[in-house]
This record gives sequence, structure tokens and C-alpha cells, in this order.
Amino acid sequence: MPHVQVRVVEDELGEGVPARLIAALTDAVASVYGEWARPVAVVDILGVPRERWGVGGVPGAVAAPQVTLTTRERALQAPDGAPRLIGAITAAVGELFGDRARDAADVVLVGVPEGRSGVGGVPV
Repeated sequence: MPHVQVRVVEDELGEGVPARLIAALTDAVASVYGEWARPVAVVDILGVPRERWGVGGVPGAVAAPQVTLTTRERALQAPDGAPRLIGAITAAVGELFGDRARDAADVVLVGVPEGRSGVGGVPV
């Protein structure tokens, strides 16, 4: 189950932005893995107040969204899987937040080894 977590400055989450971001990131995951991933993709949006976000030691600095996708390790082992995911996620962020966000978006892919995650109390 792909789990996407986005950290973004809260004041950039205007009306309708969270819903559009959830849809865009779900589309990005499905564009790489296929439609089977759409109903199980989880997207969390964490809004951080600007004064609690710093870049280069400067509080309140403008920052691009940080996106972490966590999934089973084997899902990232396709030869072009990681680059396609990074590209699709970055494009989704850019569509919503503009060129500045696209050019500086921080995307991290985390692969969880088999047996180190579970659903409903059952390791997978």
C-alpha cells in the first residue's frame, strides 16, 4: 500500500488545494503502478505554520513541499520505477504550487523490507 506524506507550509493550502493535492498524488502513484494502486494509495497532508518551517537556519523561509512515499521495497525495484515515481510526484506538486515548488520539491522514496509492515495486524 503506497503511503504518501506531504509537508507543506500551511498558508499555501488554500481552499480546495488539499483535495486537489490528494487527487494529483494519487494519480501520480497510479500512473506508475497502475490502477490497482489507486484505491489503496494513502495521502497525508501535514500543514506546517510558516514560522515553524525554516530553510538554511532561517525561520519562515519559503520552502517547497517535501514528499515522502513509503511502500514495500519490492515495489521500488522495477528498473525505472523510482525515477518515474519521483518525476510523477514532482510534476503533481508543480501543477498545484507552480514552478518554484516543482524545481525545489524534495521527494524521498522509502522501501520497507518484506515482513516489516503489516495490514490489520498481519505482517506482509
